[in-house]
This record gives sequence, structure tokens and C-alpha cells, in this order.
Amino acid sequence: MKITETRLPGVYIIEPQVFGDTRGWFMETYSKIKMPQVECDFVQDNHSYSAQKGTLRGIHFQYAPMEQAKLVRCIRGAIMDYAVDLRSNSNTYKQWICVELSAENKKQLFIPRGFGHAFVALADDVEVMYKTDNYYSAAHDGAVLWSDTEIGIDWGVKDPILSDKDKNAPMLKEIK
Repeated sequence: MKITETRLPGVYIIEPQVFGDTRGWFMETYSKIKMPQVECDFVQDNHSYSAQKGTLRGIHFQYAPMEQAKLVRCIRGAIMDYAVDLRSNSNTYKQWICVELSAENKKQLFIPRGFGHAFVALADDVEVMYKTDNYYSAAHDGAVLWSDTEIGIDWGVKDPILSDKDKNAPMLKEIK
């Protein structure tokens, strides 16, 4: 696996080695031994489907003590995936990175605890799978308004398709 650290410490782009022949292909999507930078034990897998291009999900996170690290991949279609540093004591607080994840490029993004996560569907019929190192807790569920100018993400879509949760999420300055 090729593992590249982004400009946000702890956020990694992971490119698995793909072995193919006339039958198809095989790849490892996670190996604790081969990914020592990813210091967590995954306990939950999630799978989401976005029907329409322009669907925006995020910026989501979980409050302490239920924060989650995530290993994200797109298994159908393509997304622009975002990691946002929400750690107020960090040198990269409020900074974000994005990377295209697709069924074709097979890249993954590792997002550590303390970061927000979001993505935009770049095609219709997109499926995303991700592992988490902590269980989902509705009582600890959090979100930041996708259009918060304090973060200033360029989503690449003018009129995204949003859930009510994402439309009504608070601004970062309103979150403790």
C-alpha cells in the first residue's frame, strides 16, 4: 500500500496495490500491519448510497468521548471527500483537505479523531463505505454547517442536495 500523509497531520491518502488478471482484480483495503500510521482498532463498518450527483453529506463528527476515526472509500461512482480539522488546539484548526475517491482509482482517506468529515457525490448512484474506530452514538452526533465561511470549503457545486440535518447544522463558532 502506498500511504501519503496530507498537509493535515494524521490524515492519510491510502492507495492499495491492485492485483489483476483476466478474471478481474484483488486488493487489500486494510491491513493493520501494513498501515502502522493508522493507530486504531476498527469496530464498525458503514455503507451509504447517494442517488444524485451533487449530494453533499457533512460536515459530520462525534463529540467526546465518542469521537471516531474513519477509513473512507468509494466503491461505486466517485466522490470528493473532505477532512476538516476541528481540534481547536491544533496548528491546522479549521483547515481542510479534499481528495477524489472513486471506484476506479480505489484510493481511501484515513481521517483521525477530532476531524469533521464530508463528501460530495460527483456522479449519480454513488456508494461509500467506511470503517470507524468507535461506535455511532446519536447522543454525541455533531455537525458543522456545510457553508460556514469560517472554514471556507469550495465544494465545487452551486446548489447541493442536503439533508435537513446538514441544512440546519450550526456554525463552527456556535459549537463548544
